[in-house]
Amino acid sequence: MHSSFEGPLSSSSESEDVSVTLASFCLSLLLSFCMLLAVESVAFEPFDSDPGCTDGVGMEEDVTGAPDSCNFFLIKSSADGELCTLEGLGAAASRPPVVIAGAFRRSTISNSFCISTISELLSKQHLSELKSHLRVTKPATFLDQLLNSGIDSDLVFRFFNWSQKEFRFSYDLEPTVKLLHSLANSKRYSKVRSFMDSFVKNRKHTVSSVFHSLLLGGGRSSATVLIIDMLVLAYVRNLEMHSAYEGFKRAQDYGFKLSLTSCNPLLSALVKENRIGDVEYVYKEMIKRRIRPNLNTFNVFVNGLCRGGKLNKAEDVFEDMKAWGVSPNVVTYNTLVDGYCKRGGAGKMYKAEAIMKEMVAEKICPNEVTFNTLIDGFCKDENVLAAEKAFEEMQKQGLKPNTVTYNSLINGLCNNGKLEEAVDLWDKMVGLGLKPNIVTYNALINGFCKKKMMKEAKKVFDDITEQELVPNAITFNTMIDAYCKEGMMEEGFALRSSMLDEEILPNVSTYNCLIGGLCRKRDLRTAKELLIEMENNGLKGDVVTYNILIDGSCKIGKPRNAEKLLNEMFNLGLKPNHVTYNTLMDGYCMEGNLKAALNVRARMEKERKQPNVVTYNVLIKGYCKIDKLEAANNLLNEMLEKGLNPNRNTYDIIRLEMLEKGFIPDIEGHLYNISSMS
Repeated sequence: MHSSFEGPLSSSSESEDVSVTLASFCLSLLLSFCMLLAVESVAFEPFDSDPGCTDGVGMEEDVTGAPDSCNFFLIKSSADGELCTLEGLGAAASRPPVVIAGAFRRSTISNSFCISTISELLSKQHLSELKSHLRVTKPATFLDQLLNSGIDSDLVFRFFNWSQKEFRFSYDLEPTVKLLHSLANSKRYSKVRSFMDSFVKNRKHTVSSVFHSLLLGGGRSSATVLIIDMLVLAYVRNLEMHSAYEGFKRAQDYGFKLSLTSCNPLLSALVKENRIGDVEYVYKEMIKRRIRPNLNTFNVFVNGLCRGGKLNKAEDVFEDMKAWGVSPNVVTYNTLVDGYCKRGGAGKMYKAEAIMKEMVAEKICPNEVTFNTLIDGFCKDENVLAAEKAFEEMQKQGLKPNTVTYNSLINGLCNNGKLEEAVDLWDKMVGLGLKPNIVTYNALINGFCKKKMMKEAKKVFDDITEQELVPNAITFNTMIDAYCKEGMMEEGFALRSSMLDEEILPNVSTYNCLIGGLCRKRDLRTAKELLIEMENNGLKGDVVTYNILIDGSCKIGKPRNAEKLLNEMFNLGLKPNHVTYNTLMDGYCMEGNLKAALNVRARMEKERKQPNVVTYNVLIKGYCKIDKLEAANNLLNEMLEKGLNPNRNTYDIIRLEMLEKGFIPDIEGHLYNISSMS
């Protein structure tokens, strides 16, 4: 055998061989050193790791020591340190490996070169290159390393969204919360907001679990409080009202103080859902938690109380505003005016008008909404004269009436039988360049129908399509009802067919109009067939439907059939009203069966419905019909003792059924004006 070195340098070729060998050896050492650095830069972790093995990173090396290839590979070692398998990431992994010291511990991203490289891949969205690394690394592991590296939170957020879509991967709550804190601390509020929306839509975690994780992840830091605020807001925005309300309640338990950012939208959403009790709770809790209300808070709360008919409380809150140093604005006053106009009860319009006067005294100018609300309120209160005065005052204040203003007045005039004035106002409206809408047409059609002017009503109806407007269900129902009341059933059914042609589905009111028309024609069989058709079309008869059928049965002398319909109502979960019971009592009274009528009354009282004036009128007339005038007189006294005032029908019954039969009512303890009966 010959030695590799026989002398210093025996020949030039030998010299070259030695140089190559030395260079290769040095390069091997250099690359080994680089690999040690790289271990700290990139972590590889397979999805299918053997449970008995731990992950390590090694380097391929030729057995001679000359590195003809040098690539990262994954070494899986068992618990006792023996090598299990080798997964090459470059060259074949069949050669014996040289394991780099320290490679079996989980690595983290810390090398500045790798951080900048990963940042560049994410910022330039070279995500396909990043994807190759994730073939052997779990997204959750990679995300955790990114979060710990101090990399820009925007880029981490980009990776988070991309990896979820790319790998259909769902992150646990802990890294999600960690990312939220990272974004919040970086003041990336818009990204926190969008993140929250997708997080809430996922519906994966309960409110309590999220709060718990946020508390563990960031304590009660300002970032955590901001995240909680945005979380409640996200629940509201995505209509997850149960979670939003729970979030508001639990925030206090966890020691988080919410702000108006979430509280005001929560209040507003609860008002829209008519959860007035919850609205009151949230407001009271806000005060208790020292979340200072602003003008928007008060306006929303006052609106909620008005919608719930709690007008006295609304006025109390209105006064509280001043104590908080918050001045009511035009919205506050308009809300109160609207509340009294719609739900104020007796004397409501007087109060609404008084609020507007106070508004003017406080130098807050009423606007179009104020006057429109007041005009509509007066019209619905059947005080058209006051509505017209408000209309004039509106114009004096330099405000221009709009379509809403004219619609309210036209409707009010039509309902009060002032059809000519309504038509004149229509013409004035058009002359001012205001285009009537479907509400205007419906009001005028209703006016003509009330006057039984069906030709004129049909003319206005036909004009709708000529003006490129589309009739709605109210338009058709108004016409159908008028035709049916006039006994023009063919025209009524023809319009029902036209509704379908216009792709407007008949509703319960449509069927009620037709059923009512058939009952007036004493055609109960067809009326019941229509009820079946209605149910087959997915519509359920309501209390009005059954009241019509009960009345129809009584009118043809079949009150027992009517009582079967009453039983059917209970089976369907419908609650009969006074009209139902009074109609059935009247049916029995008409055939002289007072015993059955009184049984119906007893049934009504059992359902906690006390007899009203109509009930007494029906029974008094029933007793008079069978000449039991003393019994009728006793009922009259009972009615008065209960504080019920006789109406015109009561006087007519006394005059026609008692006085004309020579019986003068003996009303004990009551002054009775006989002259008012004449």
